[in-house]
Order: sequence, then C-alpha cells, then structure tokens
Amino acid sequence: MFIVSLVYVKPLDQVDALLDAHVAWLREGYAAGVFLASGRKTPRTGGIILASGDRASLDAWLERDPFRVAGVATCAVTEFTASMTAPALAALQGL
Repeated sequence: MFIVSLVYVKPLDQVDALLDAHVAWLREGYAAGVFLASGRKTPRTGGIILASGDRASLDAWLERDPFRVAGVATCAVTEFTASMTAPALAALQGL
C-alpha cells in the first residue's frame, strides 16, 4: 500500500482551476481499484491519497494527475504494509 502526499507549489486559485479535472482523475483511479482513500490536508496545503497495487503502475497513474501535469503540485510516495488496523479497516492489512 502507498501513501501519496501531494504538496501545492502554486497559489490555490491555480489549484482550484484544475480541481474538476483532478477529481475526474481520482474517480478513474477509484474505478480502476488503484485508490483506496483521498482527501485534502488541513490546512489546505495539498492532499493525501492511499493507493494499492505496484509502484510502477501507481507512478504511471500519478504522472497523469492534472495537478502534476500543470505543475501546481508535487508528490512524495511512501510504501508500507499495514500489519495492524482498526477492525473497520481490516481489509487493508497486507496490501
């Protein structure tokens, strides 16, 4: 499993101009089974995506993010294996 940390590097008005395209891209990722959860950071300096699959496939998805294509955000990817979870998240163990 992966934690993708997006960081906005341009003003929010530039980010917001691409928000609809970014959300459409996220929906494609959910439909494909790549993304597990996502949301904005608080304060709004970027976002977090939980993803599954292999690193090469994830990197290919991330290259298509409208935020990254337009240069309004960068991202860092951390891979981890969940060995313990709350009962409601048990399906994430071992991903």
